[in-house]
Amino acid sequence: MSHLLLGVGFGLVTASIVALATVALSLQFSVTRTINFAHGELMTVGAYAGYMVARHTSNMLAQALAAMGAGALLAWILNRGLFRPFTRRGSNKLVLFVLSIAASLIVQNLLEIGFGGTYVNYRTSVSPPHHVGPFLWTTLDIETILVAVVILLALHFMIRRTRFGKAQRAVADDLLLARTTGIGAERIISLTWILDGAIAGLAGMFLALQVGTFTPILGFGYLLVVFSAAIVGGIGRMYGAMIGSLIIGIVMEVSALYVNPSYKETMAFLILVVVLLFRPQGIVSALSEG
Repeated sequence: MSHLLLGVGFGLVTASIVALATVALSLQFSVTRTINFAHGELMTVGAYAGYMVARHTSNMLAQALAAMGAGALLAWILNRGLFRPFTRRGSNKLVLFVLSIAASLIVQNLLEIGFGGTYVNYRTSVSPPHHVGPFLWTTLDIETILVAVVILLALHFMIRRTRFGKAQRAVADDLLLARTTGIGAERIISLTWILDGAIAGLAGMFLALQVGTFTPILGFGYLLVVFSAAIVGGIGRMYGAMIGSLIIGIVMEVSALYVNPSYKETMAFLILVVVLLFRPQGIVSALSEG
């Protein structure tokens, strides 16, 4: 049993990283109704920004701010320079999806030009693991979980209690009606993209710290896990994204105790397939129906 609980503990760490990336993706999709296949690159630029700052200081806050700033900047560029012009022209969702794939490949190649295609080493100071109840976590693990919990709680408060959050919900429910009632929809969408990029960049930094070494395809390689969690929870549903991330993260790490760890991402895809077969609307929708 203790062996299983250790796996659950590792799963909670993975779930925290997946939740940050997935909630950011779901929030952006719910407001813009645009599937951004370049979401993984928001994570990657965040990882590289944190890595660059780490070469000069071990201050985790400075690294996190750099990661969030880099992710937010790239998200703003993607929205203003790519998605907004085509959306105004009335381009359909398939065109926007293909454009996001093109943007993903462009950013990957730019990062490869700037940093090379070889692995870079991004690690914090090594600390002995701590026993927290039945779990065994390093200081980095604990920081990852705490940061994820704080950000997710802050997002909950923002969406439920602030004018910006209410405006986001209005735009997500009906864009034309939101504009009619005087809500600055373009501003809300732009700020949502920035928020999406900041959170995704932070998730990318924590992911890079957990794996230790990474390349320009870090986020791209993790994107299907993020999409799996989003779809399992119900695409576009922030709370569903949290539940989906928890399921995906724990199953991935617990399965690694019993099968080759290189197959743990495959387990995420298997869960996705099962959910798509029986509950394509996502688990949150299924719960609400019950």
